[in-house]
Amino acid sequence: MLIVADRNIPFAQEAFGRLGEVVLIETGAILPRVVHAADALIVRSETPVGAPLLDGSSIRFVGTATIGTDHIDTRYLERKGIAFASAPGSNANSVAEYVTAALLELAGRRGAGLADLTLGVVGVGHVGSKVVNAAGALGMNVLQCDPPLARATGESRYRPLDELMGADIISLHVPLTADGADPTYHLFDMERLRKMNPGAVLINTSRGAVIDSAVLKEALAAGALSAAVLDVWENEPAIDAGLMRRTLLATPHIAGYSLDGKVNAVRMICAALCRFAGADPRAVPSFHLPPPAIDRVTLAAASPDGEPALRTVVSHCYDIVRDDRRLRGVEAVPAPLRANYFRQLRKEYPVRREFPATTVVLPPERTSLSATLRQFGFQTSSLAKHHA
Repeated sequence: MLIVADRNIPFAQEAFGRLGEVVLIETGAILPRVVHAADALIVRSETPVGAPLLDGSSIRFVGTATIGTDHIDTRYLERKGIAFASAPGSNANSVAEYVTAALLELAGRRGAGLADLTLGVVGVGHVGSKVVNAAGALGMNVLQCDPPLARATGESRYRPLDELMGADIISLHVPLTADGADPTYHLFDMERLRKMNPGAVLINTSRGAVIDSAVLKEALAAGALSAAVLDVWENEPAIDAGLMRRTLLATPHIAGYSLDGKVNAVRMICAALCRFAGADPRAVPSFHLPPPAIDRVTLAAASPDGEPALRTVVSHCYDIVRDDRRLRGVEAVPAPLRANYFRQLRKEYPVRREFPATTVVLPPERTSLSATLRQFGFQTSSLAKHHA
């Protein structure tokens, strides 16, 4: 096969090379003339795939190394008999870790703990379910809303969206859909935002258009909401700088950008392409991931306990404030170049490993923290053991 793949997909050559010739292309250069003679196309979320790109091509398989599919015209692919695969759940850990970091940063800035606050989770799939578990480990009260799961399971834990509006914090984890039984386009519009607790915080790591950005900007300016944490934006990469200024934390659509998550997606798409090509999907190659920049965090005996200790550990592993600072640098860029600045932040995003790649070394008197840290995926070890 001739396989065209986005150059920014890690290990693409190693993953797909045994199935045919791999041509790596920059995201913006994935054009009709480039894919015309290819058999398979592997993209990321920045490449719209549909008739304008594929008409007249020999493409028989499309894979997106992402959990979202709103950039893919799946109806077109189905009409043309083109096989399709995405990577649902591949970066769920990464996004849940991002939300954990955001919650801890919020608590730190406000000088108040998260325990006993209520978190509303909208969408309890691959990502949302992990956020529910993380919030529980933080001692938060969690309300869950997922209409499709409510219908499928009949479980009472899935509450109507209106019942989440009194929550202290609401975190969104839904796909972007404009039709069907549960459309999510502008799910949080003026009417919905007015129903929220006036002191609430809104977190969005799903898709930008799940929130009406213009209305959110007005709500934040008027103090109708306490704060917003946004990783996704309407009209990416041309984001609303005025809305960004109103946010507590703003990042360039990188919540799911851990290297672990990206590699999980590559493995899933490679397995799908193997099945399409009649090859053994179990023969996906293994990849050697580099260690994190900080692979060991040692907590001193005198360091704070509980939530502050967790905040210290998480900030060493994933510094959400650094990502916020980088995006805010867009204000210094001329307006016509801001979209490209946003793209570059994503393209040149530094390697980020997930929490399980880090070991937390605890002094003997602090080993009670071990169980909590392990709930977030960290490895733990005793300081006494290291001194032995």
